[in-house]
Amino acid sequence: MDNRSTVVSRGVVAGLAAGAAMALWFLLVDGSQGQPFRTPAFLASALLGHDEVVRAAGPVALYTLVHFGLFAALGVGVCWAVSKLPSAPNVLLGLALGFLLFDGVFYLSVVITGVDIVAALGWPAVLVGNLVAGVALMGVLHMFGGAGREPWWTPLSESRVVREGVAAGLVGAGTVALWFLVIDFAQGRPFFTPGALGSALFLGSTDLDSVTINLLTVGGYTVLHVLAFAVVGMIATAIACGAERTPPMLIGGIMLFISFEALFMGVMALVAEFLLGAMAWWTIAAGNILATVGMGWYLLGRHPKLQEMLRRTHLAEV
Repeated sequence: MDNRSTVVSRGVVAGLAAGAAMALWFLLVDGSQGQPFRTPAFLASALLGHDEVVRAAGPVALYTLVHFGLFAALGVGVCWAVSKLPSAPNVLLGLALGFLLFDGVFYLSVVITGVDIVAALGWPAVLVGNLVAGVALMGVLHMFGGAGREPWWTPLSESRVVREGVAAGLVGAGTVALWFLVIDFAQGRPFFTPGALGSALFLGSTDLDSVTINLLTVGGYTVLHVLAFAVVGMIATAIACGAERTPPMLIGGIMLFISFEALFMGVMALVAEFLLGAMAWWTIAAGNILATVGMGWYLLGRHPKLQEMLRRTHLAEV
């Protein structure tokens, strides 16, 4: 990426791809709510200073041009910036870019239009849209070049905490998903739990009547579900690795379990309070306990020193 024209051309293409990815995301969100093109119409109205949303082809087309123009410019800037880095464009940089875009949308929308677009469209949908755009932009830049640089996943794959943590997280996420799948089918409402949580996060649902069970709500929540468990798995793995050297760190594992239970209930109360009455408390507690047992079983299998230490502690108590 030494040539200026190469930076511009690749940056424009990557930016347009990111803009298209975000546009497709909001097209899916709007379609799931039965309001096609609601987002571009709302943004065009805010940009033009209209008090009410104007659903017309002209404003939507105008906003679309602005949208892709801004992303093309962003792509050029990002392409130039990553050309200075020793590593190739990667997913982690894409996620970081997505969070920066999310912050930018909030502040710029308030400054330019006086409208809090993040609140109006729902922060989960805006955040996911920006993350998708950031990853798409970096993904295109990665395909364009950087073959001679170290792939982003190499240092991660060599990290025991990341490798085992993600695997443990998948065990926990799969256990909880399977548990609630059984519960939902037993109650005659397949995929209700992920659909309800996804509806609360992405569509702003506040009661059972507004719950929408489709690919967007179920799939979107599932992705967040897996990511959250991956993070918990990495924390648990770090504690397990530390406990092999410093046994008292096992107390941290116990605290992690207690915090995990409290965090899940807190998130439920924050984003989907109406579900606390629709779901028996024991189903939530049982799901989390099963996930903890599954993750603990996996990590103990990967840490024989920890097994031996626990065995000796048990014999000493006996």
